[in-house]
Amino acid sequence: MLQVKNLSFSYKKTKILDDLNFSVNTGEHIAVIGESGSGKTTLLKLLYGEFDLNHGNVYWKEEEILGPKHNLVIGYDFMKHVAQEFDLMPYISVEENIGKFLSNFFPKEKKERTEELLDVVELSAFSKTKVKLLSGGQKQRVALARALAKQPEIMLLDEPFSHIDNFKKQSLRRRVFKYLRKENITCIVATHDKNDVLGFADRMMLLNNAKIESNDTVEHLFKQPKTPLVASFFDEYNIINNDIIYAHQLKVIEKSDIEVKVVKSYFKGSYYLIESIYENKTLFFENNEALTEEQSIFLKISK
Repeated sequence: MLQVKNLSFSYKKTKILDDLNFSVNTGEHIAVIGESGSGKTTLLKLLYGEFDLNHGNVYWKEEEILGPKHNLVIGYDFMKHVAQEFDLMPYISVEENIGKFLSNFFPKEKKERTEELLDVVELSAFSKTKVKLLSGGQKQRVALARALAKQPEIMLLDEPFSHIDNFKKQSLRRRVFKYLRKENITCIVATHDKNDVLGFADRMMLLNNAKIESNDTVEHLFKQPKTPLVASFFDEYNIINNDIIYAHQLKVIEKSDIEVKVVKSYFKGSYYLIESIYENKTLFFENNEALTEEQSIFLKISK
């Protein structure tokens, strides 16, 4: 497993991460979330050995992960890091980029492995295309495939689908995470997108104010958010009588103690998100149809 013990890191005098402790089991998928600047990317770089720790230790199984003070070459063979900068070779083809670090002594196996990964990232039709001619989203998919090529034991993914357009994102996400599961590859993904988490991650870890604020199963954190920051990651929410209530937990009824005035209806596809005013504060709820502005509505909480 991956073990992180008392990890602390600062940029000059600014503390980014403070005394983090957590572990990740082999084959487990962990999502790291947090607002911009919370230290998600920094944490992945520390786990990869790109920076030296100010304090603490990181171990993968029995081996300690060390930074550039101890290693001439950053990184370890059993671990791959897909950063937001792709670091690809632009003047060779997609398949050459993916197979770059696979042995030429086994050409048949190399070809099969490359073709398998081209299929995983849905780039088979672009195998002969030079990387410089690809879009940003396609380059991100090449980077994912190249990282998987040598069958790492652990993958560190930093916003892995951020450049992928919506037409490809859903199917690609399913393919990649399904592949990681099948191969029992441990995965830590830093993300701001709940769709990278729901349905895929075993656990979610929230970074806030340089600390781990929450670390639990995704289902538990979704159903019982302890803070507004956790709830805001998943969905629209409200604070009613000091309780966190999602918009989907409010239902329209004939009469109740919660009377709101409709401000606006937002079409969301399978439902409308209704903005309203309750006790001089904005309150959101979901409804099957649009509601008339200024209309008074009664709601009940349905958890």
